[in-house]
Amino acid sequence: MIQIYNRKTKSYEEEQVVGKKYIEWTYESLIGKNLTEIFLKKKLFSKLYGLYCDTKLSSNKINAFIKDYNIDINLSLKKANEFNSFNDFFARKLTSSAREINFDLNALISPGDGRLTCYTNISIDNLVQVKNITYSLRKLINNDNIASNYENGVCLILRLAPTDYHRFHFIDSGIPTESHFINGFYYSVNPIALKNISNIFCENKREWTLFKSDNFDEVLMIEVGATCVGSIIQTYTPDTKVNKGDEKGYFKFGGSTIILFFKKDTVNIDADILQQSNLGFESKVSFGETIGYKSNKL
Repeated sequence: MIQIYNRKTKSYEEEQVVGKKYIEWTYESLIGKNLTEIFLKKKLFSKLYGLYCDTKLSSNKINAFIKDYNIDINLSLKKANEFNSFNDFFARKLTSSAREINFDLNALISPGDGRLTCYTNISIDNLVQVKNITYSLRKLINNDNIASNYENGVCLILRLAPTDYHRFHFIDSGIPTESHFINGFYYSVNPIALKNISNIFCENKREWTLFKSDNFDEVLMIEVGATCVGSIIQTYTPDTKVNKGDEKGYFKFGGSTIILFFKKDTVNIDADILQQSNLGFESKVSFGETIGYKSNKL
């Protein structure tokens, strides 16, 4: 059972995991683990499923998915019967009033919907994946010089479940540089998998961007793909000014993760998120929601 902290009700909720039995079998049974290493983590499996999710036939899954996972389709720009495929539904755009963005220059907002974990005063060579499993920022982006800028800084991990809104956005106004693609595998990023596979973020397909933020210095933004995520689509224009809340890109079907790195003394994360992270719980957040504020040391 995966419990998530609800910031609004100040209580814990059980996450409704898509394909829970499949994930548990894949990452906890001997046969499942072997099959994952032989086939499921490879590009071919995710590519084939991704191609199916692009077909008109896959749209037959939409209504059942909406019902089974209590998705509020009224927040979508399109109605359920207007989507051309399951991926079209999965990467749906929301109405302008669906998410409230805090435009206070000092406010740090969530780049998307998901479950948030925060780590402060980080060691870039000993980042926490889950308890007792660590990874390196140097390996994550394959760039020692940039990685070293975030020593003792802040790391935010936003895990997007398949039921979430899957477009991601800029957390501030500023200028993003080009996106750097790093090829990799397609492991699940569900907590069940994170506890059983080391270095998942460094093993999976990913892209990273340096974002020259107007209010939070240079922020390192990383998108990590996962099982059945056919593509990470970047929709922004590099080296062009963006506004707070502008779309950066979207994921096609599957769970996925967004990781943000902030330099030392640039941001203070909200106390409830810090407390829950220290207790080992993710906090449920929505795109545009305030998750912290600019440090007075910046």
